[in-house]
Amino acid sequence: MGPDLAGGIAVLDFGGQYAHLICRRVRALGVYSALFPHNTSLAMLEQRGVAGVVLSGGPASVYSQGAPSADPQIFRSRIPMLGICYGYQLLVTANGGEVGRVGRREYGRTNVGVKSGGGLLDGMEGGVLACWMSHSDSATKIPASMEVLASSDGSPYAAVRVAGTPHFGVQFHPEVSHTEKGQEILSNFVFGVCRANRNWNMREFLERSIQSLSELEGNVLCAVSGGVDSSVTAAMLSRAIGHRLRSVFIDTGLLRKGESERVRRFLGKELGVQVEIVDASDRFLKSLVGVMDPEQKRKIVGRTFADVFEEFAKKEGPFGHLAQGTLYPDVIESGRSKGPADVIKTHHNVGGLPEDLSMAVVEPLRELYKDEVRELGTLLGLPREVVERHPFPGPGLAVRVVGEVTREKLGICREASSIVEEVLMEEGLYQKVWQAFAYVGDDQVTGVLGDERRLGHQVTVKVVESVDAMTADWFRLDHTVLERMASRITNEVPGAVAVSYSISSKPPATIEPQ
Repeated sequence: MGPDLAGGIAVLDFGGQYAHLICRRVRALGVYSALFPHNTSLAMLEQRGVAGVVLSGGPASVYSQGAPSADPQIFRSRIPMLGICYGYQLLVTANGGEVGRVGRREYGRTNVGVKSGGGLLDGMEGGVLACWMSHSDSATKIPASMEVLASSDGSPYAAVRVAGTPHFGVQFHPEVSHTEKGQEILSNFVFGVCRANRNWNMREFLERSIQSLSELEGNVLCAVSGGVDSSVTAAMLSRAIGHRLRSVFIDTGLLRKGESERVRRFLGKELGVQVEIVDASDRFLKSLVGVMDPEQKRKIVGRTFADVFEEFAKKEGPFGHLAQGTLYPDVIESGRSKGPADVIKTHHNVGGLPEDLSMAVVEPLRELYKDEVRELGTLLGLPREVVERHPFPGPGLAVRVVGEVTREKLGICREASSIVEEVLMEEGLYQKVWQAFAYVGDDQVTGVLGDERRLGHQVTVKVVESVDAMTADWFRLDHTVLERMASRITNEVPGAVAVSYSISSKPPATIEPQ
């Protein structure tokens, strides 16, 4: 449902973890950007009328056999181009330069000295930028046709331009928020070099989407979970097709505390969206007995979801479509993106759905990131508590209970997570972080209750800050806040005797423990 790409920016995906982040940053400038396979032809890009092309980073080495490459014609064209990291190395080699393994790898923040603006770094000449690097390969020799715009201690050719052309390359990642003036660099490329059109905003996306959804035939069954993604999906469909929408909330027994009551209140009473609640908690919990592997859990939850909806559809239907609040990161991590990225984890509403599902799947948000969906929610009039609510995994607490899912561990996880959120709200921190929860595994430690020793579970609290869930950093909580959380959890949650705090970021970890 995105706009036509004419005047927009195409990002060629070479499998880098930040490929979709580039799209998001360009969209933040008000320009539509979409991801394409790395081998998309120049003819196709010209046919789509793109204003410019970005070559993403990637995990391969350009000199390795079978390494992904771009259409050679792109490098000989006049279409504006920005190569980032791996894409930069492709640009160098395509113009006769050399790339190899360097003795000094650069990871994390690196100081880059700007020698010349060249159209890409205009306004930054003579300055030093703290840029995000993530590479062990780099250009070891550049051709005479390239001019050096910036350098670092480990990358003497950190930013280059092919002289007389609109082709640029940077070894660092301007799309990552840790890069100083990264958005300004992208803006210089998008507007100064590409002359792209401002053609992307959520109000217009909402209007187009509702028009498109209104053309669906028959009744639509929408899965709602209480989170902002499914709530926005239901609200959009309600506007588009009215009484032909049936919203169903499946109580899986794996949800947050008080979830069904909350959904009934804000969707049913506040938005007027008819919601039917199906209690399938026993069914879900029985299906997970003895299951330890997190991928297996996700697939079981996905399969069970599909079965429950199929049964509801046969009983209450017919329904032509099943609507879901699938987002871009869900598709990416489940391996349904258009590039060579690895599968990180299966999302129950993406990779977990069976191929023989009788209903066609409708995913009106699958092109969007979380902050864009929140903006849509505000435009739709959703309550602030819903729009600003922290993300929750589709498989629910099944992936926050490490090891086998038991009622005891579920209870600990649910109550502890509720306490974490309550404390953050009381401290005025809830809206300042991306996600906060507690998880529990099979680790048992010794505690003391009164004068008695007792064996119980260790609970881990995790709080992260992020922009779009593609990357995340652990949040530096004040020790007094952590102490409040730990004290309440060990005093109020039966079975919890100790609390730890996770300081793992994404990458290398993922946000959810499984």
